[in-house]
Amino acid sequence: MRTATDAAGVTAELAAVPAHERVALVDPRFVGHAHALRLALTDPRFPAATVRGALTAQPEARAVLVRAVTAAAATARTSDGGAPTAAPAPGSAESPEHVAASTVVPTTVPDRAEETQPPVGSAPGPGADDRSGDAGAPGAAVASGAADRADAAVHAPDAAHASGEYAESRSRTRPSGAATALGAAAAPTTAGAVGRATRTDAPGTTAPDRAAGTGVRAGGAAHAADSFATRSPSESSAEVATMGAANAPNAAAPGEAAHVASPDRTADGLAAPSRSVAPAEVAATHGAADAHSWVDDIAAALDAGGVALHRPELGVLVASVPADALSRAKAQDAVDAVDDERVRLRSAVKARDGFFTTFCISPYSRYIARWCARRGLTPNQVTTASLLTALIAAACAATGTRPGFVSAGVLLIASFVLDCTDGQLARYSLQYSTLGAWLDATFDRAKEYAYYAGLALGAARADGDDVWALALGAMVLQTCRHVVDFAFNEANHDATGNTSPTAALSGRLDSVGWTVWVRRMIVLPIGERWAMIAVLTAFTTPRITFYATLIGCALAACYTTAGRVLRSLTRRAGRTDRAARALAELADSGPLAELVAKAAPRGASSYLAPVSAALGATAVLAGAAATGFGSWVPVGCAVLYAVLAGVAVTAPLKGPLDWLVPPLFRAAEYGTILILAACSEVNGALPAAFGLVAAVAYHHYDTVYRIRGGTGAPPHRLVRAIGGHEGRTVAVTAAAALLHHQNQGFTIALTALAAALALAVLIESIRFWVSSGAPAVHDESGEPA
Repeated sequence: MRTATDAAGVTAELAAVPAHERVALVDPRFVGHAHALRLALTDPRFPAATVRGALTAQPEARAVLVRAVTAAAATARTSDGGAPTAAPAPGSAESPEHVAASTVVPTTVPDRAEETQPPVGSAPGPGADDRSGDAGAPGAAVASGAADRADAAVHAPDAAHASGEYAESRSRTRPSGAATALGAAAAPTTAGAVGRATRTDAPGTTAPDRAAGTGVRAGGAAHAADSFATRSPSESSAEVATMGAANAPNAAAPGEAAHVASPDRTADGLAAPSRSVAPAEVAATHGAADAHSWVDDIAAALDAGGVALHRPELGVLVASVPADALSRAKAQDAVDAVDDERVRLRSAVKARDGFFTTFCISPYSRYIARWCARRGLTPNQVTTASLLTALIAAACAATGTRPGFVSAGVLLIASFVLDCTDGQLARYSLQYSTLGAWLDATFDRAKEYAYYAGLALGAARADGDDVWALALGAMVLQTCRHVVDFAFNEANHDATGNTSPTAALSGRLDSVGWTVWVRRMIVLPIGERWAMIAVLTAFTTPRITFYATLIGCALAACYTTAGRVLRSLTRRAGRTDRAARALAELADSGPLAELVAKAAPRGASSYLAPVSAALGATAVLAGAAATGFGSWVPVGCAVLYAVLAGVAVTAPLKGPLDWLVPPLFRAAEYGTILILAACSEVNGALPAAFGLVAAVAYHHYDTVYRIRGGTGAPPHRLVRAIGGHEGRTVAVTAAAALLHHQNQGFTIALTALAAALALAVLIESIRFWVSSGAPAVHDESGEPA
C-alpha cells in the first residue's frame, strides 16, 4: 500500500492504475455500515456511484475523475508559494491539508469468525501517524489492483449485538500474503516524510466479519478493509484494502483523507433504487453534524462533468462523515442501533417476487445463501447445481413410474430453491457477473423445457400416452408470454409522458396489499408455476400436468396482454428511437422481410404494424391448420406472412401497439412448427420440432438479454444467416410439402435445422457472454421468470 501526501500524489496514483480497472475513494473519517459501502462501491451497472464520503468510478468515468482530482491538485499548488495544499470546498471554509494514496493487490483466503484482527485505528506499523485528538490527518487514499472485491473497514465494538445471532457472520475472503503501506506524515510540515509499514498475514490466517449491529469506522488517515463476495467472469477472487496511518477516535479534521480502492467488477444483480442522499439528511438521521468531505467534492465534479452518478438507496443503513468527536459518537450510536446483517439478509431477497417465492421459499433460502457465502460458494456454482437438480428431476420423470414422478416433483422444488438461492447469494455477497446473469437466464429456460421433455418421455413409457404436442404447446405459450413482457417493457420504460388511466388504477390498487399478491399470482410466475407442476407431477399424470399448465399460462397470458393493450390504448406517451430500435431487434427480421420493408413504405396509420403482423400470423397458422401436412398451401401462406412481416417493420415501431409485433412473430413461427409436426403423424417429428423451437427460443432470449444490457441484438450477419423468423417459417413449410412422402424425411429435416441453428447461435452467444463486452444485466426487472 503506497500513501501519497497531497492531491498531486493522488493524481499520480490514479495515473498508475491500469485504465481497465475501477477505482474507489473513501473518506477515512467515514462512519457507517459495511453494507452501505458495499452498495456504494461495487455495482458495475453504473459508470460511477457514491454515498456520503465514498465514491467509485468505472473505467468510462476515469477521465472525468482524473480531471477533477487534477484540478484540485492544481488549486492546491496556488497557495503558500507552491506548497501543497488542497483547494477549499465551494461554500466551505474547510480545506484538506494533504491527500493519502495507497495501492494493494493481495490474495485471498476464507475468513473464519473465530480468529481476530487488530481493531481499526491501531497503528499499522512504523512511520504511521501517531496523532490523536480532534485534528485528524486529512487527505485521500487511492487503492488499485486486479481486485474483484473492495470494502471499508469493519469496526468491531467491545461487545456483539445483544442477541448474538450474527456474531459468527463471516466475509467470503480477505487478504493473505504481504501488503505494504507507505504512510503519510501527519502534518503539512512533515508532508514529505514517508515511512514504511508492512503487514503480513500468513496463508490461512483470517479475520472475522463484523458482529451484528456494528459498522464501518475510520478515523484520521486510518482505514482497513472488510471482505465480501463478488464474482467476475473468471471467478477470480482478490480484495483491495486501504490503510492509513493511525486511527484517532476523535479525529475529524476538515477535508480529511479519502481512500481509493479498485474493485474490478462486471456484473448483474442488485437493482438498488437510486436516490440522492443529501448530507443534511444524513446528519438529521444520525442527529450529528457532518463535515465537509473532499470525496463529495469529487463526486459533485463527476456529476457536473456529465457522468451518470448512481446514489443507492441505503434505507436504515448509515453513511456519514462526522465533523467532530460528538458527531462521531452519535453516528456510531446510529450504526450500532441498526443490525447490518439483518438488513443485508433482507436486501438479498428481490423486492418483487411471487407469493409462493416470497412466503414459501425466501424465508429460508436467504439463510442458505448466507451459508453458501461463508463457505466460498459462488452464485454460478449454485446456478449450475440448480440446473443439474432440474435435469435429474427430468430424468426421474422420464422413468414413467410413480416413484419417479414423486421424486421429480420433489427435485423440481429443490431446483427452484437453489434458483432463488443463487440470486440471493449474489445480492447478499455482492457477487455479480455478466456470466452469472446469462447462466441464470438461460438455465431457467433449459430447466423448464428439459422437464417438459422428461414428462413427455415418462408419459410414453408409463402407458404409451403421446403428450409431445402438449409439451411443445406449453413451451410455445410460455415463451410467447415472456416476449410480451419484454416487448412491452422495452417499448415503454423510457417513454415520455408515460401516463394512462389504467396505470393510475393499477397504482391505486397497489395501495391495497392483498390485491398486489392476487395480481402477482394470477400471472403465474415461475414459483407458482413450478410448484403447480411439481405437485401435479407427483400425484397425477403428465397429461393432466400439461393441461393444467396450458390453461394456467393461457389465462395469465390473456390477463397480462389485455391489461397492457388497454394501457397502451389509453396512454399518452412519446416513444423514443431507442425503444423503436429495441422492438425492431426483437422482431428478428430476416432477408425476406428486409427486402419487402425497403420496397414498401409504411402508410400513415399508427396501427399498420400490429395489424400487418396479426394478419400474417393468422394466415400462416390458419393455412397450416386447415390444409394439413403435405400441402403447398402453407408454403403460400408463409410467403404471404413474410411479405406482411416486412410491411410491419417498414417504419420505426413507435405506435401505441407496435410492441405486439415481436410476440405475434413468435406465435406465428413457433405455432406453425407445432401444427405441422402434430399433423404430420411422422414418428419423431414432434420431438424434433420441440428441439427446433427450443433452439430458436434460445436465440430470442439471448436477444432479449443483450438488449436489456444495452449492447443491442446479436450480429446482423447471424440473424441473416439463420433466416430470420419469416425465413425459417417458409423453410419449415417447404420441408413439410417436399418431404411428406418420405417416411422420416420431415423429422430428419427438422432435426438438421435444429442442430444447425443451435450450433450457430450457441457458439456466437457463448463467445459474447464470456467476453469483456458483455453487458451488466441483472434480474430485478419485475418481469415473471
